Amino acid sequence: MKRNTLNWKKIKKYRGLMRCAVTGLTAVLLLMLAVSSTSAAVLTPLVTGPIPVAETPINPLHDYPQLASAPFYDLSRRGYVELEFFFQGTATSYSTPAMANGVVLSTGHPYKSRIIVRRPLDRSKFNGIVIVEWLNVTPGSGQDFHWMASHDYVTREGYAYVTVHAQRVGIHATPYGLIAWSPVRYGTLDVTDGGTITDDSLCYDIFSQAGMAIHNPHGAGVDMLGGLRPKLVIAVGLSQSASRLTLYYNSIQPLHKVYDGFVLHVGGGPFRTDVGTKLMRVNTEREIVGGQATLRQADSGVFRGWEIAGASHVDFQEVIYRMPIAARDQLAPPNVACDHQALSHVSNKYVLNAAYDHIVKWIKHNSPPPIAEPITVTSLSPLVIPRDAYGLVFGGIRLAEVDAPTATNTGANTGPGFCGLYGSHQGFDRATLESLYPTHRSYVEKVREVTHRNLRDGFVVEDDAEEIIRNAEVSLIGTDYPLPLP
Repeated sequence: MKRNTLNWKKIKKYRGLMRCAVTGLTAVLLLMLAVSSTSAAVLTPLVTGPIPVAETPINPLHDYPQLASAPFYDLSRRGYVELEFFFQGTATSYSTPAMANGVVLSTGHPYKSRIIVRRPLDRSKFNGIVIVEWLNVTPGSGQDFHWMASHDYVTREGYAYVTVHAQRVGIHATPYGLIAWSPVRYGTLDVTDGGTITDDSLCYDIFSQAGMAIHNPHGAGVDMLGGLRPKLVIAVGLSQSASRLTLYYNSIQPLHKVYDGFVLHVGGGPFRTDVGTKLMRVNTEREIVGGQATLRQADSGVFRGWEIAGASHVDFQEVIYRMPIAARDQLAPPNVACDHQALSHVSNKYVLNAAYDHIVKWIKHNSPPPIAEPITVTSLSPLVIPRDAYGLVFGGIRLAEVDAPTATNTGANTGPGFCGLYGSHQGFDRATLESLYPTHRSYVEKVREVTHRNLRDGFVVEDDAEEIIRNAEVSLIGTDYPLPLP
């Protein structure tokens, strides 16, 4: 009897311990389930390449990289190489609830996509920063608009530059998606898990995995950067891609933390303030004209918003770079037959370049970018944006084309297609120019004054300031020579 009593006490003790163990295990399982419902580990994909270029451009097989650098822009002369890679793995499908962490929908979806890398050949030229562009697929192909704008700055300063196809349209759409454009080269690509995931819910994890391939070249199997070791990896995107990166920043970046900073151009927002990762948004007058003044956000310790007066969503210089690529690759050229002369000549690249410069300093040294005055809006409903006697807006970052004007440049236009994004440009007549700049020297001095102010305020970088002034010096403004057509 005594032995039985002792055993019963032991049994009760062991039952108590088992209950505690089961309770603890249940808590752990519930915690794991809660975590798995909102996030999944970011995998490092398998990288293959560089993919050989078997055909010369314009060959009907298109066995070369779509959107390779412009024919007139020789990267080798700048000490750069351009290479194409494929990357593949299994991706997680996420939903992106507004202003909240992403939620896992499903996992294990096989995918295969492509990357283009432009990097310095000489390691000593590499500045340690990799810019990763989420390609814009609005035209039906993946367009690297940030590269179009800032290629001179990127190669001058020694960045590595990576472009990523994360979305279905740029790969699967016809006639300009990669597969339709070149079945020979791109026929094995797929970001839809065999057509079962067609809502782009894999794109966020695919973009994260592209970043992981940069961070972890050993795990990827191929070092796309050729031995360069990045200190920072910055995510960038324009317009449609800026909208995708807004969702990425708000929902995926808090989970994955793959990217060190973000620069969004012409679009995006609003953004969470508790993510902790630095983000800059560079908008143009077009976004404000289009009603996005309601998406303005207060500057903070992690966010900075700039607006460029007189600038358009897509500017003249970007289209000049894009046209020969569209012709070579047989892609749709931009239609600029708008109601008003299309494409503002205010060059977005100068302010965008300054944003890159500042985001790096902000991350590395906690040196915040300058705060910029917004474009003046006196009423949101109805939208009222006052203009001066020359049709130019007030406020905003004011480059020489606006504060030493030779034309009316705006972010507004109407007409077919994307005319609403192209803004407008109307040159001043000779009488107006002569009243503003009686001599060539007076024009150059005015440009120099405006540009030095912008350099001092941090809205252009030094090399670009010198370029702006040189362009004024070789212009015909204030001379007796016939002026080009407005």
